[in-house]
Amino acid sequence: MTEFASTTAPIAQEPVIKIEGLRKSFGSHEVLKTIDFEVFPGEVVTIIGASGSGKSTLLRCINLLETPDSGHVWFHGHDLAAQHVDVNKLRSSIGMVFQGFNLFNNLNVLDNCTLAPTALKKMKKSQAEEVAKKHLESVGLLDFAYASVASLSGGQKQRVAIARALCMEPELMLFDEPTSALDPEIVGEVLTVMRNLATEGMTMVVVTHEMDFAKNVSDKVVFMDQGVIAEMGAPAQLFANPVCSRTREFLSRYLEDTGAEA
Repeated sequence: MTEFASTTAPIAQEPVIKIEGLRKSFGSHEVLKTIDFEVFPGEVVTIIGASGSGKSTLLRCINLLETPDSGHVWFHGHDLAAQHVDVNKLRSSIGMVFQGFNLFNNLNVLDNCTLAPTALKKMKKSQAEEVAKKHLESVGLLDFAYASVASLSGGQKQRVAIARALCMEPELMLFDEPTSALDPEIVGEVLTVMRNLATEGMTMVVVTHEMDFAKNVSDKVVFMDQGVIAEMGAPAQLFANPVCSRTREFLSRYLEDTGAEA
């Protein structure tokens, strides 16, 4: 039997995202096994765990990049797994930042940021550019608005990807290991942008291997193991005194490096 612990206190408000009984398989391999958790307004939820534990698949199910086999993903009370869901409308409310940036290399920075607002929200190009420049300034890249994407560093590309997602004015931001493709020396510039978003109250779900970010920025940490949520709770509790043996094992190297006690 999988150990499960939840140390989060109840929050007296409706969740932005509520996941119930979510299951997903690829062929005979069951990647997600009855996942249940909630994300509340303004919350930063980090999802940690070993490679192959189902973290990215869970994130991709939230915005229907992967279709769940069963269960429900409720967004403001609307079941995203229902047949009638307008996927484009959904994705205008849920921003996604990918590990590999997913920018259009044939477009400059500004055009990458204005493409979705003009196509999906029917925003005028001049208005879309104004919004894009505001978000490019917030990530420190306004001076690169007309630069070729190919000329940017990895960290700059990821910051453009964040600005691009913000241009849709989303209610929820999803980050799928946003720093794992970056050189170590430029990871910090992306994490700084994410910390700023958290400070501003953006609701975020972040799949990450950055344990310092999970410990110091998130409101709730979800530890996944072999397709299930093995432990979930406030970072102070989960990092200082993990209940489950698999959580302690996973965090042992981090805890040793920081001199913390399991």
